[in-house]
This record gives sequence, structure tokens and C-alpha cells, in this order.
Amino acid sequence: MTDTNLVLKTMLDHDNFSAWMGIVVDEYREGYCKLHYTITEAMLNGFGIVHGGIVFSGSDSAFAFACNSHGQLSVALDVHISFINAARAGDVMTVEAKELHTGNKVSFYDVTTTNEEGKIVAVFKGTAYRTGKKVVDAGKDADH
Repeated sequence: MTDTNLVLKTMLDHDNFSAWMGIVVDEYREGYCKLHYTITEAMLNGFGIVHGGIVFSGSDSAFAFACNSHGQLSVALDVHISFINAARAGDVMTVEAKELHTGNKVSFYDVTTTNEEGKIVAVFKGTAYRTGKKVVDAGKDADH
């Protein structure tokens, strides 16, 4: 059994970008991650709405946490995002990543971002490659 709390702590201790975004992990278990963050003025594009890269990054973080939750270092092979609704400064984004299938080397995930009204902001699909290395060992290597 994987110590998911140790895996999450290892990842968060080395994830400066998710920290910059203000990401807070609300629920975490094998194959699943639910997190939230708040859109700030610094995250807006020239039209006063959230930059697509921010929504992608929030989705990618949830995807990364979920696919590494088994304790095996996993990296993205392929991802796709569709933007459904805009978000603005002050909006709270909730991102939920769910494992659809995990195999020896490849796993698949659905990731949905919603606002505080429950409207879908984006849907993200991700395919991850499981390297066979341990997440906790990779975190130790990052300290050197």
C-alpha cells in the first residue's frame, strides 16, 4: 500500500509553481486528487479573463498529483484541454482529477475544472507514463 500522504508531501515540497498558484489540495487518495485555487489579477490575460495557461496548469497539477499517487514517478505522455467558460479575478477554481484506468506503464485521467457556481470552466484528459521509479526517491534526489 502506498503512503499517499508521503507522496503528496514530497511532491508539494518541490512544486514551486503550484505554490505560486496558491493551490490547496482538498482530497487525495490513490488515483484521485481534488484541489482548489483562486484566480488573481496576475493570472488574467489582456481581456480581463483568466489566461488559459493558468487553467491548464491547475488541471496539470491535479493530474500530476493523481497519477503519482500510486508512488510511482509518472510523467505526462499526452494531454488535451477544452475551455468551456471564462473565469475572472476572485473566482475559486475547483479541479478534480479521476483515474479512469491504470496499467503497468500507462494510465488515463479525466480532470474537470469548475467555478464556485459549479459551472465547468475546462475539461482535461491526460495520459501518463509510469517510469517505475519511486516518487519519494525522486524527491530525495531533488534535495541534492
